[in-house]
Amino acid sequence: MAELDRLVEELERSYTETQARMAEPAVYNDHREAAEVGKRLKELEGPYKLAQEWLQARDDLVAAQSDPELSDLVAGYAVELARLENDLMLALAPRDPADEKDVIVEIRQGVGGDEAALWARDLERILQRYAERRGFKWEELEVSPTEGGGIKEGVFAVKGNGAYSVFKYEGGTHRVQRVPETESQGRIHTSTATVAVMPEAQEVDVPIEDKDLKIDVFRSSGPGGQSVNTTDSAVRITHLPTGIVVAMQDERSQLQNKDKALRVLRARLYEAERERQAAEQAAARKAQVGTGERAEKIRTYNFPQSRVTDHRVKLNVPLEQVVTGALDDFTDALVAAERRRALEDGE
Repeated sequence: MAELDRLVEELERSYTETQARMAEPAVYNDHREAAEVGKRLKELEGPYKLAQEWLQARDDLVAAQSDPELSDLVAGYAVELARLENDLMLALAPRDPADEKDVIVEIRQGVGGDEAALWARDLERILQRYAERRGFKWEELEVSPTEGGGIKEGVFAVKGNGAYSVFKYEGGTHRVQRVPETESQGRIHTSTATVAVMPEAQEVDVPIEDKDLKIDVFRSSGPGGQSVNTTDSAVRITHLPTGIVVAMQDERSQLQNKDKALRVLRARLYEAERERQAAEQAAARKAQVGTGERAEKIRTYNFPQSRVTDHRVKLNVPLEQVVTGALDDFTDALVAAERRRALEDGE
């Protein structure tokens, strides 16, 4: 309790100081600084309100315990105080500094042949619908289609305040169990698609030297390898120090493909550095619940049983809800689990 009192004191001080800063003419007249201070104040408002409710509930419990006429209320006040204390501790748990960033999502066909490629396409649509439901904007960066209507790989960006804090939980292996459209015997097949979610880094986050890049241009190709463009507009960038390779061919302009490739490269380098730092600290990767390994099976989509199971939080959600992009139940449970873990790590 003493630790929570200290955290609440710090919270109240930060909230009061931030409110005062908002009223300063120098801040008010600087649009950029005013936006940053306003954003910080908004972040503090929820925890601050919870803290006030917790303080009031504690006072109510103490008053009831000291007044015989209010003894019947003690049990109810104690339950409410415990609930508020738990909510407040979760709200005050340390947050990932990358949470507010935009993200780049990479989806790849996994095990299962043509059905895996179709599942990768369906999964991409589910995640894009989720972005729309959350009020984010998404932008297709690259798609490698297969002749059967699926995709080998799909890359898209999601833009919006807090996009990474939502999408980071989608990183891992997504397994589907269903009867493929091409299955005449009605047998259930199991296929997978892998998802990598990376904070989109800005140039200031990851400066890239021209001397570290090897840039090749070539002609775009479609499913089956046939050429779909008569000019060398496709771009392949190799980052020489790390060996990371990014290729883009969706745009007709070589410059546009280069810009997109650099965005993906910068995100991969930024994520690699985050993982390196986490390893040095001998801590599990904080960017995703679980081990954070992309090969880890995080979710199973069971079509015959019309349910989706997230294995990290042992939560089942109706399939018809998930295919429309309604993943909020999973996200809410995973956020709570991550914050509890952050509190335990900080003890």
